[in-house]
Formats: sequence, structure tokens, C-alpha cells
Amino acid sequence: MKTRAGLVVVLCFLLLGSYVYAQFGDKPAELSTIKVRDDLFVVYNDLVPGNTTVLVTSQGLILVDNKFEIDFDNLMAQIRKISNQPIRYVVNTHYHGDHSGGNSKMQAQNVQVVASERARRKMVETNQPGAPNVTLEDRVRLYLGGKRVEVHYFGRAHTDGDVVAYFPDHRVVAMGDMYTVGDGLPPLVDYPGGGSTREWPRSLDGALTLDFDTAIPGHGKPAMKGDLAKYRDNLTALGRRVIEMQSKKASRAEIEKELRSRFGFQDFHIQLALDGMLAELR
Repeated sequence: MKTRAGLVVVLCFLLLGSYVYAQFGDKPAELSTIKVRDDLFVVYNDLVPGNTTVLVTSQGLILVDNKFEIDFDNLMAQIRKISNQPIRYVVNTHYHGDHSGGNSKMQAQNVQVVASERARRKMVETNQPGAPNVTLEDRVRLYLGGKRVEVHYFGRAHTDGDVVAYFPDHRVVAMGDMYTVGDGLPPLVDYPGGGSTREWPRSLDGALTLDFDTAIPGHGKPAMKGDLAKYRDNLTALGRRVIEMQSKKASRAEIEKELRSRFGFQDFHIQLALDGMLAELR
């Protein structure tokens, strides 16, 4: 059973990667920097790969996510525009390669990679390089240069190993793909990766208990706490609608049409998530 489950995760990872490269090409993304606070920045690009958050301290940098491996040189160039301090930690919000692809090159520079134990397990199962060397079950705190980052696990969401990086002194959270912003970026449930439409809103409830103003999404530009609450409400409505339609014996095609028209699902979301969603919410 473990071998079969691992194979499913590998196939999911390959599907995700092949889709991304088919859509965007295997070229480094064009990156820019968004200032969130005087010492907190987002290295941003359109759509894919995911955002990278950078906290500057007097003793080094703490990053959240590090894009694809192919983006490493451009990412470092953007980071060096922010600070010449060495990178000390990178937090992977989940196992997908557009958020963790730079791990091995950063580990070669003695960077500590932090993730949930569940995310690390997925990386090992899919033979991804740069598996995290620090993991958490529920929460861990990182202290560097008089500043603090809390990493929280609230439960299943986009995958079964998503974490939230919380900057309490800045009143900011970095959400990874538990939260995405923009057209073409509706919630994507990675079922082979352990994601859950039913449990995702509850995990966002946990994140919303934190004291913050700004939410940095996994993809898209920074938003506000109220926007994250609306995203949670939309996810709740999505789950309820699928349950309702199935209770009325709606066909798969009818549910697909509803997800596309009302919730913005794209081909990839249908391909990766629809059958799992129907099974979970039956």
C-alpha cells in the first residue's frame, strides 16, 4: 500500500511539473521585488513559480519558498538587491517544486531548510533533491538577529503538509498555496498530495486566528486579512455546492461546468482535482 501511495504521489508531481512547463516553458521567470515592510520583501512573478518572502535581519536572511531550481540565479540576484546578508533558513510551505526547487543549491550554501514532516515525506517519495533537514508536526519558532518567525501547521489544505509562516512583529503571514490571488488561480486541491476540499477551510480558520494584517499568497500579490477570509468563504461555498449537486444526482459534466463558471476552475484544476473532489464530497 505504501508503494502504491508513493507511486500516486510521484505521478501527481510529474503531472504538475509537465503542465507547468508546457504552459510557461522551462525558462527562468521574470522576477521583481515588492516591499511589504522595511525589512520584509516578496520576490514576485506572474503566475508560476510561487512567491518567495525575504526577512532581513542583522545576522542573515530567512526565506519562505525558493521557486524552481531553474530560477535560482535570478532569485539570488533579486535577493542581493535587498541584502548581502547570507541566507540562514528557508521555509518550504509545501512540497511542490515551484516552491522548493532551490533547496539543494541553498543547502550547498549551508542553509537550513524547514518544512512540515508531511511535506518532507512527499519530497522523499518523489525523489526531489534537497529534502528539508528541519521538520515540524505542529509549530516551530525561528529566531535570528532579534527577529522571530513562527511556522504553523493547521491541517490539510492544498496538500496534507502545508504550513503558514507567521511574522508576528510585522503582522504578516506567508500562506503558500493555501491562499492564491488572481485570475486563473482558484483553489487547487492536490488529492494525490493529500489535499482536502472539506478540511481546507478549517485550516484557514486556524490561520485566521493569528494576529496579522497582510497575507502573502503562494501566487499573486500581497493582500489583506479580510481577503483571506473571503477566500476561506469561497472554499466553503465550493465544497457545499459540490455536495449539493451530487445529492441531486448532477452529472460529472454538470459539476465541471459549475466549477468553471462559478469558481474559475481551469483545465488543470479539473484534470487534477475534480475526481478526487467528487469522491471526497460524495
